Amino acid sequence: MSRFVYGVNPVLEALRAHPSDVLRVLVEARRSHGGHKVAAAASEAGVLVETISAGDLSRRARGGVHQGVGAELAEFQYAELEDLLAAPGPAFLLVLDGVTDPQNLGALVRSAHALGAGGVVLPKDRAAGVTPAVFKAAAGALEHCPVARVTNLARAVEQMKEAGVWTVALAADGEKDLESLDLSGPIALVLGSEGSGVRPLVRKTCDHVARIGMAGNVGSLNVSAAGAIALHEVARKRKK
Repeated sequence: MSRFVYGVNPVLEALRAHPSDVLRVLVEARRSHGGHKVAAAASEAGVLVETISAGDLSRRARGGVHQGVGAELAEFQYAELEDLLAAPGPAFLLVLDGVTDPQNLGALVRSAHALGAGGVVLPKDRAAGVTPAVFKAAAGALEHCPVARVTNLARAVEQMKEAGVWTVALAADGEKDLESLDLSGPIALVLGSEGSGVRPLVRKTCDHVARIGMAGNVGSLNVSAAGAIALHEVARKRKK
């Protein structure tokens, strides 16, 4: 089954990273600058370009901000957790326990890729999967950042620990500040859902429960903001 991606950056990145996966590119008849750029990139990659009405494109994008372009791609292939753990170098993974908002998931994948994480791990149930809206929010990062889906997230955390990966759950009531931990080795950051956080069993399975130190009066952060800060802290520690 093919998937649909929309927006200038996601379509351009798909054409750059995996042109063989792009079945066809759809561009509005009244092309914007971005539309011309995408059409030129598609032609250069040998991908079919078709003209489509704005209404048809909006329906395909389900109301998302498509910027006048879309593309049909081969079905998205989830990675296997074992492959993420076997990748060269110290593991650096982002584990998301029940993130349901596509915008948050896309933003977290984008941050994970930008800050050097080797992949993202999601549960199969009660969580967002990779959808067109997630592709749009990730702005091309999904073409480079592998995503694994697992049936049992607590078991997956155990599997990471067995592979020598330190697992750190983030919570506002964590026992330690994240910055006080040694994050230089193999590490997996575990973030919970937008409302209830990391589930008790997953939290209990992790090696540490840490908090992000904050100076303001706000008690918590949006999950995508918390994830970006935590990922940056790991990246910063690894540069030392």
